[in-house]
Amino acid sequence: MTTTNKLTFVILIALAVFYSCSKDKDPVTPTPISTPPNNTSPTPYTLNIPTIFAQTLPAPFNPPNNPLTVEGIELGRHLFYDPILSGDGTQSCATCHAPTLAFTDTNQFSTGIDGLKGNRNSMPIFNAAWNFNNKFFWDGRALGLEGQAFGPVRNPIEMHNTWPNAVSSLQNHPTYPNMFNAAFGTPTVDSVLVVRAISQFERTLISANSKFDRYLLGMEALTPQEASGFNLFMDQQGGDCFHCHGSAGNPLWTDNDFHNNGLDATFTDLGLGGVTGNPADNGKFKTPSLRNLIFTAPYMHDGRFQTIDEVLDFYSTGVQMSSTIDPMMEHAANGGVQLTAQEKANLKAFLLSLTDNSFITNPNFQAP
Repeated sequence: MTTTNKLTFVILIALAVFYSCSKDKDPVTPTPISTPPNNTSPTPYTLNIPTIFAQTLPAPFNPPNNPLTVEGIELGRHLFYDPILSGDGTQSCATCHAPTLAFTDTNQFSTGIDGLKGNRNSMPIFNAAWNFNNKFFWDGRALGLEGQAFGPVRNPIEMHNTWPNAVSSLQNHPTYPNMFNAAFGTPTVDSVLVVRAISQFERTLISANSKFDRYLLGMEALTPQEASGFNLFMDQQGGDCFHCHGSAGNPLWTDNDFHNNGLDATFTDLGLGGVTGNPADNGKFKTPSLRNLIFTAPYMHDGRFQTIDEVLDFYSTGVQMSSTIDPMMEHAANGGVQLTAQEKANLKAFLLSLTDNSFITNPNFQAP
């Protein structure tokens, strides 16, 4: 071999080695080739609609591009509890939405992976499939459960990750590509499929087995105090709570709408107004459900009240007038409804009858 040929041969070998090493360090997320495309369709799943809902509510909302499946729900459950979606692998959705607390937490403001806190209380998650206006978060900024699930991963004061990084972590995981393949017919992970799976799981989180539910079904009697509290709840000159929180005909115990309930005379947090840009929406926040209040303290969008008693005191004497206050609250703002101690105790007894202990212990909702 001539000197020139030897040099050419050495250069070719060097290039081959360099190319091989470069491929090993390719930052592009690999598509797993060991998992074949799914040749079987995922198993359709039908929500078990509680009787009390079937009697009073329309069918739950489910987007046609994300039908419920057994495999999708199970994948969503794994993703909901897995800290893999956070920037440093330390926090999951369940960190701020614990099942034992009706999928919320006990902090006034939840703390993200960098030790930063937001300015709103973590909302509980249940019966979201019946949120027919399809607006989520306290200010309604997210459309659909899918839109809601998309935000926290990349929020700098929550999970503080990027979707490309989260997707890469899932794609290189030993189990998740197969689970995506079973749920969606492809082992290739993307953010759209991640939030669809989480949303499927969240749509199964149904709470409808409180004492008051059983009372409405003729299965259990209320105590005189609970019955008196319910009557006060429904009395426009009494508690007058039903306009925003519904009645026996609305077992969600929320209208899922946005109201200024008189917390403040001026606003540092505009709520819905900050999303719509309409000053008439300033200070309006989503009405939370009254179900499972015993688990979901602290209360209000900013977690300012630690106890149900504080909330009742506020509605009795603390409502403040402002330009956007809900018309139904104006009576309370002009001197207050002035509930007696006994009336407050009765109202509290009724509110606690909306507690669903079976919801927080349902094995289908726990970490896999």
